[in-house]
Order: sequence, then C-alpha cells, then structure tokens
Amino acid sequence: MPAKPFNRGVVTLRSMPFWCVANPVGDPFGGAVLPRISSVETAKILAWAGKEGLIESTAFHDDDLVPFDPANPEDDLDPNSATSKTLAEIKAILDDAGLVVNTATCSLHTMPIFRAGGLTNADPKIREIARKKVQRTLRIGAKFGAKWYTYWVARDGFEVPPAVDWKNNYKWLAEGLNNVYDYIKSQNLNSYLGATIEPKPNEPRGQMYLPTSGHAVGFIYGILQHPEFFKVNPELLQHESMALMNAVMTLGYLCSMDKLAFLHFGSQIKAQFDNDYPPLVGPEGLKETAQMFWVLKQMGWKGVVEYDCHMLRAEADPEVAELRRKQFIRNCTDALSITLELADRLDGLKTDGLTFSQVDLAATMAMCKIDPAAVEQVSLKK
Repeated sequence: MPAKPFNRGVVTLRSMPFWCVANPVGDPFGGAVLPRISSVETAKILAWAGKEGLIESTAFHDDDLVPFDPANPEDDLDPNSATSKTLAEIKAILDDAGLVVNTATCSLHTMPIFRAGGLTNADPKIREIARKKVQRTLRIGAKFGAKWYTYWVARDGFEVPPAVDWKNNYKWLAEGLNNVYDYIKSQNLNSYLGATIEPKPNEPRGQMYLPTSGHAVGFIYGILQHPEFFKVNPELLQHESMALMNAVMTLGYLCSMDKLAFLHFGSQIKAQFDNDYPPLVGPEGLKETAQMFWVLKQMGWKGVVEYDCHMLRAEADPEVAELRRKQFIRNCTDALSITLELADRLDGLKTDGLTFSQVDLAATMAMCKIDPAAVEQVSLKK
C-alpha cells in the first residue's frame, strides 16, 4: 500500500531519488569514493528509509534502474528480459515498503552519444534515439505508477553560440516534449498527472537552452502544443542560485503562474557550479531556504518535496558506505523538518509601520526565537 501523506504544512510527501542514494560521490577532480551499488541494493536502502518513516516516495532516471541499449530500445516490453525482471524485483521492494514513485526522468546526459545534446541534437538519428529512450522511460515510469515525467535539460545546451542551429533547436526541443504528451495519451499511461521541465543554467554544458524557471514557463506557453500538461520543478537553492536568482521569487512566480509541480530541494553557494549540498548544509541560504517554504504557505501550495542533492564527498566513508547512505537520507529529512519549523515561525509576523530593514530583522528574530525586548535591552545598555 502507498504510504500515508506526510501532510506537514505545505509538504504532502517526502521523496528521495535513486540517483541521490546510489551516487558514489565522485566529482570532475576525483573519482568515486563510495562503492557503486546496484539498483536493487539502492531500492533496499530506500525501502529501509520508508519503513523508518523518513520518506514516503522516490524517483529515478531510467538508467538508475536498468541500462539502455540503443539497439534494443523496447527490451522492457519483453517480460522475460533481464530488464523486466530487474524492474519487477525493484517494484516489489518499493511496494513492500509502501513507497510511491513521484518522478520518472530520462537520462540523456551520461551516454557519450548524447554529448552534443539529446532532444536538440543536430543529428536526426541521435534525436530519434533520444525519443525512443524517452518513450522507454515513460513506459518504465508507468509500471511504477509515476506521477510525473521530468525533462531535465541534461546536455541540451551549447558552448559555442555560432555552432548552434538557432532556427531549429527550440523547434526540436518542442517536438521532443510534444511527443511525451502524445505518447502518454496514445499508450494510455494514465498514472501521469503531467510532465515537468527542470531548468538549469549550466553544467554539464556551458550554457543550457532553458536556464531558469522563467525560461521554462515561457517555453511551455510559447511553443508547446499542450501547455496545460506541462509544469516546472525547480531545483532550489541550486539551479536558480547558480544564476544568482532568488529562490523565494522563483516559487512565488511559479505559484502565481500555477506551474509549480513539485520542488527539488538542496543547498547551494550562489554563482558556483552545482554544489548539490544537502538541504541547510554549507555556508549559505538559511533565511532564503526557510522563506521558500513560508512563501509556499502564503500561496496556498501543497505538494511533494523531492531531495536532489548528494552527501559531502568529505564524509563519504567507503568503510561504512551503507551507514553513510542511510545517514544522508536521515540528514535530508531532518533538514526539511528544521526548515518547516523555521518557516512556521514566520506566521503572524507583524510588519505594519516597519521599514524593510526592520521587517527583515523582525523575521530573523522570529525564526531564531529571539525576544525583541532582549534586543532592545542590549541596545539600551550600549
């Protein structure tokens, strides 16, 4: 049976994806620290977290579960294939723990064939492989009852502007995402509530075609055939902060446009490449993170918070790898609980007659549970 909704203020489910737990914690300057684990082993850790009451949901890229062979893109349709057997084993593990699947995402960034893009690749043969891989992901997601298909911009971007076919690249992207809608409807993949775009300004490419939530919403309304089917799942603080945008504004905007599907949650140092820190971990963003959830409450939004982050490489101890992976999940859950508590403390904040600076200081005192009278006494002594 599916787990009961978390129902803690704005959050209805807490989701921990396969890619976060299985990550061996390498980076561009150093190889993997933790041993790689199979998708079945990852599912067992997630099931443990579900039974511990830490999460109610999960998510995956297709490649997180089973490898993709471009020569056999419909292996999932053969019940006797290794792919089908692995998927059935994983589903049984998740079902036993009551975990539901929030998101199915197609990985169009790891295979070398997609190094110059997937859905926007200038080579029509590669775009066709990407299209078939997306369709396979949609089928796999439907097997697990996934609620959303997510298009992460992956390698659909560029480094050299004069090398881009600007007349066609957004048209190709629209064709790829319109096909998502058409395939879901034609195959009666009825678990899906819709599809989402996850924008990102850079990494792995130097520039991405949909760098911010505003670009994603404009693309949805401006060119897609079924804009009502598509929403956005921003990754905050990470992706918008990489472009020096404010996460509170991003969520206020998406809620106003009725385009916030769910939230990918982590932490980030502004203007850096993707830190992917766990929520509240690192030197920045405490006020911004708490205010994100406060603004969601103000806007009346309720939905899934899905962690999208990695443990710190410095604490990834291969001697106790499973323990570290489990602690990582617990850390994320604790951080969300802390954030929700801080956001709740902003309820009823009095702002009448205060300057903007006074409002900010009052909000900080409220979040920290500082008595304003104590602050006034300190000021008087000085």
